[in-house]
Amino acid sequence: MSLCAFLKTATPAAVMSERPPSRASMIREIVISLPFAGLWLARNSPARRVPSHGTDLLGERYAIDFIGVDHDRRTADRRDWRTYLASEPASRFFSYGRPILSPADGIVIAVHDRESDHVGRRSQLTLVPYALGQPARLRQGVAAIAGNYLIIAVRDKGVFVALVHLQAGSIRVAIGEDVTTGQPIANCGNSGNSTQPHVHVQVMDSPDLSIARGVPMAFRRFREWPRGAKHPQIRELGIPGERAVVEPLP
Repeated sequence: MSLCAFLKTATPAAVMSERPPSRASMIREIVISLPFAGLWLARNSPARRVPSHGTDLLGERYAIDFIGVDHDRRTADRRDWRTYLASEPASRFFSYGRPILSPADGIVIAVHDRESDHVGRRSQLTLVPYALGQPARLRQGVAAIAGNYLIIAVRDKGVFVALVHLQAGSIRVAIGEDVTTGQPIANCGNSGNSTQPHVHVQVMDSPDLSIARGVPMAFRRFREWPRGAKHPQIRELGIPGERAVVEPLP
């Protein structure tokens, strides 16, 4: 579950309002790099549908989620009774604590690092009550949804890239700092509206998540294993398919 998993059905008007994508948002495609090393599973991909997360709110129209996996496509190091009946420590998920890299050259213009990391939830017994708590989180504002996040103004593009659900206390850069593509800037966490550790990536037309509109993006040079495929393909530019495993290339 990511930035706005239930917003279509549980959004108080006082918190935020639906905005259609701008004309510029529908035309431009911003090329960035995958913000990590190693193997990650793509979820809520705009290659499957747009809006990718089912809403245009919070600049999410073209957003994508990535969950760290191993070579067997597992997201965690074990399954036990907690997986089916309870919550799980975030530390058992491969994503948790993995370095997050800057996806573009730019300037850091927003940093929020005050939210705690949650336990993981794969059990339906824990996912249902979590979903029912969505309206309360929305009333708390953007930070309760995004968790810890970074926003970077992409150099010479007039757009902004957000990296969301970061690990508490892991952000390594400050507002006003120049960053370069591939620079370690934080760790993957499970803060905000997130049921297991992952990183949420989006490009948008405003640095203010409450009013931003999504902008199309594409990632440069990566290896992709489409869902069900045994052999990868090399993509020089594109958006990973839903449930594809990806690995960035130099």
